[in-house]
Amino acid sequence: MQLPTEAVATAVLLEATRISGLPTKRGAPYPGRAGAHWIGSEAAGVLALIESLPGGEQHRCGFSPGCSIRAYADTLDLALFEAAFCFSCHEVRMHGTAVPPALATQFFDASAPQAHTLLALLREAAP
Repeated sequence: MQLPTEAVATAVLLEATRISGLPTKRGAPYPGRAGAHWIGSEAAGVLALIESLPGGEQHRCGFSPGCSIRAYADTLDLALFEAAFCFSCHEVRMHGTAVPPALATQFFDASAPQAHTLLALLREAAP
């Protein structure tokens, strides 16, 4: 999976969120409860795990993401990006100040070991 290069280079904080609904408008954060926060090498490890997700094909489920990752720069204001993961339809939708349109919707192989690791991490981080 491809993340915005600028965001990966400048992210200092990642936040895992358990999604509770859909955004009220396009580009708004997904509502939900924040769980874990990662900085330093932990954040770099999560970003590397996400980038290692192999591409996949779209499955139809209506996109019902359960968790998201938000990346913040040192100003901690608007998220550089939020990546909402749907492990049913194998889709990731990203938005944020650093997300080019070409990266906004991607598909991953949810049966890959990296996807299983990410799902376990997200479940643990944002119960």
